Amino acid sequence: MPNRERHFVDANIPMYAAGANHPLKEPCVLLLEAIVGGKLAAVTDVKVLQEILHRYTSLGYRAKAVEVAELFMAVIPEILPVNQRDFLRALQVHQQHPGLQARDSLHAGVMYNHGLRYIFSADRHLDLLPGITRIDPADWP
Repeated sequence: MPNRERHFVDANIPMYAAGANHPLKEPCVLLLEAIVGGKLAAVTDVKVLQEILHRYTSLGYRAKAVEVAELFMAVIPEILPVNQRDFLRALQVHQQHPGLQARDSLHAGVMYNHGLRYIFSADRHLDLLPGITRIDPADWP
């Protein structure tokens, strides 16, 4: 039976899936296939798309940046905006959790404001967030 609770998908999932051979490549591909197949409800936010563009562009792969972002947008049925309310929540998270990067504080703000409890990510520092459970792609399903 499909899991209908929405799961946030972090930028490293499509980047591992689109990247070179790596232990997380196959689990990330399988995760994205489960989303496409309707077995898993998933969302992300526009900041994740910006992260994809930034990372590939900074490596000199502008076309790949666009390609991966477009493919990810085709896979994820809902892309959440980031608004002032989300940013204000992110500021609170950022102040309370010095181990988080700014982008992850912003994702957390969006997640808290949308009642999202699960995030697919390889980033272990997200384990610091109370009320949010990180699912490592290597441990899924």
